[in-house]
Amino acid sequence: MKTALLLIDIQNDYFEQGTMTLVGSEQAAANAGLVLGRARAQGLPVIHIQHIATRPTATFFLPDTAGAEIHAAVKPLPSEKVIVKHYPNSFRETDLLEYLKTNGIEDLVVCGMMTHMCVDATVRAAKDYGYTCTLIGDACATKDLEIKGESVRAKDVQNGFLAALEYYYAAVKTTAEYLTGK
Repeated sequence: MKTALLLIDIQNDYFEQGTMTLVGSEQAAANAGLVLGRARAQGLPVIHIQHIATRPTATFFLPDTAGAEIHAAVKPLPSEKVIVKHYPNSFRETDLLEYLKTNGIEDLVVCGMMTHMCVDATVRAAKDYGYTCTLIGDACATKDLEIKGESVRAKDVQNGFLAALEYYYAAVKTTAEYLTGK
């Protein structure tokens, strides 16, 4: 089976000084960088997903801004595929599915941001399309959320979404587990 690394929305706006700072984005990006280094060393295909906002009310990932650029920790090489998307699901209205099929990819290793939104939507879609997914949980980041006036801490959001995805959609591993083959 052919494996590819999928890096979702690791973009500047999610970091300190960005317009949508996530909790733990620096550590998640550092871990994603380690996974990226391994993928490059193994010659695996690497696919970078870059979200560019198109909604008139969007406040981050605005076109032609530094915030929308892919973060330096996972900067694409010229030989690596970059797919621009406009929705949480990386498959929606992009050539991701076609690219995976054309390249005979069956397994995906996934890192990215935001866990509760684009990572979740993409991993679920990938599984529905028949892909086997390994999600590197500590190479993902999210933020505090609120529902009906009640705050949910980012740590709880992260754990809840990782637990839900591991139930059926993905094998969830830490960076260390992935790098050591556990």
